[in-house]
Amino acid sequence: MTDPARIEDSLRETIIAQPDMVLEDTELMRALVAANERALGTNIVDLRGIAMERLETRLDRLEETHRSVIAAAYENLAGTNQIHRAILRMLDPVEFEAFLRDLGGEVADILRVDCVKLVLESRDGGEVPAVRRLGEVLTVAEPGFVDDYIAAGRGGPARPVTLRQLGEGDSRIYGELADWIRSEASLRLDLGEGRLPGLLILGAEDPHQFTPQHGTDLLGFFAGVFERSMRRWLA
Repeated sequence: MTDPARIEDSLRETIIAQPDMVLEDTELMRALVAANERALGTNIVDLRGIAMERLETRLDRLEETHRSVIAAAYENLAGTNQIHRAILRMLDPVEFEAFLRDLGGEVADILRVDCVKLVLESRDGGEVPAVRRLGEVLTVAEPGFVDDYIAAGRGGPARPVTLRQLGEGDSRIYGELADWIRSEASLRLDLGEGRLPGLLILGAEDPHQFTPQHGTDLLGFFAGVFERSMRRWLA
């Protein structure tokens, strides 16, 4: 019978001196386990090997879940900081016109959206102060427009925050930018008793920036702060 093959003495001594080097090498350990299974033959089942495989699979899944949870936590923290910064900037102006201009400027930049639009319903044909000077941000619409726009023909009660992807934006809202808008967040505003509702819209060229699968809690909080600021200006 032929003598079994022997490894080189230097390699053998290295392994004996540093066994952790072998144990920590995943691919090497798999090769050793596979060789052991082949040596056992087909009539013997290595339950320990099967158990180890299952544990390894579970560990891989656990690590992937752990990475996903951490990534989601960082993303949520970044989103929270972003909303807080936008709110602080929004509360800075002491005049209404400056407040509205900031929406389309620094507030939009902080939120990383391509445009911010405010829609106010009016019963008097659109004669709202500052509309002409602030047309890039402010739009006046007929009563009922806000809920119809949010529902998009589907009917039912309007949700406080609606996220959706678009083939193109509505020209009544976005004007010349309509062709570039691919997703939006529509925030319904309660402007107080006796007042018609308003609508704050965040528009983005990125079709994946706002989708129905995204959470709405932070945007709901932002809308709540915004509508309270608007009540103060409209008082």
